[in-house]
Amino acid sequence: MTTPSRDDAYDRGVPAPWDIGRPQPAFVRLAEQGLLAGRVLDSGCGTGEHTLLAAAHGADATGVDASGLAIRRARDKAAERGLVARFEIGDVLRLADLGLAFDVIIDSGVFHVFDDEDRARYVTSLASVLRPGGRCYLACFSDRQPGTWGPRRVSQDELRAAFSRGWDVVRIEAAAFDINEARIGVSSVSAWLAVLERNGQG
Repeated sequence: MTTPSRDDAYDRGVPAPWDIGRPQPAFVRLAEQGLLAGRVLDSGCGTGEHTLLAAAHGADATGVDASGLAIRRARDKAAERGLVARFEIGDVLRLADLGLAFDVIIDSGVFHVFDDEDRARYVTSLASVLRPGGRCYLACFSDRQPGTWGPRRVSQDELRAAFSRGWDVVRIEAAAFDINEARIGVSSVSAWLAVLERNGQG
């Protein structure tokens, strides 16, 4: 079912702050290193840039988002670019409903939208579709970003705590989100890129 509030983010006449029309640089680097390979899930894919990035590098790529409008735009992009990718309307808190398993998960700016309760549900949802030994590459707003506008800031400690059971935190490194947000006068904000490996325990 399409979630109206999610559609609203893509139907305002101007792109949403996170909808920059290209993949985030951190994920481009991952793709160039051959790390977005095999069966790849883009969790909260929006208009599909990271799904299509993975597909362009040979992955069997699937994108899931609650917004039917975003999914339609993603499918149109795939057709325009001659890329094969699957896009589904779905709830990232219920990824098991897909009935699929993945080697790699991409999360570009989803984890940080959840409160504590849904954050735990989200981690469980990710684990339900990522095979043991598979990796999740998660980019989220960093507590190093000054100010209070935008999504919730996340610390490294919070990331480590959220993925403390059933996961190995391989590394967390400083990164950046490119954004569309003229009101604040910046085009990039501080982020963390976490590399998380499913260990199949817990």
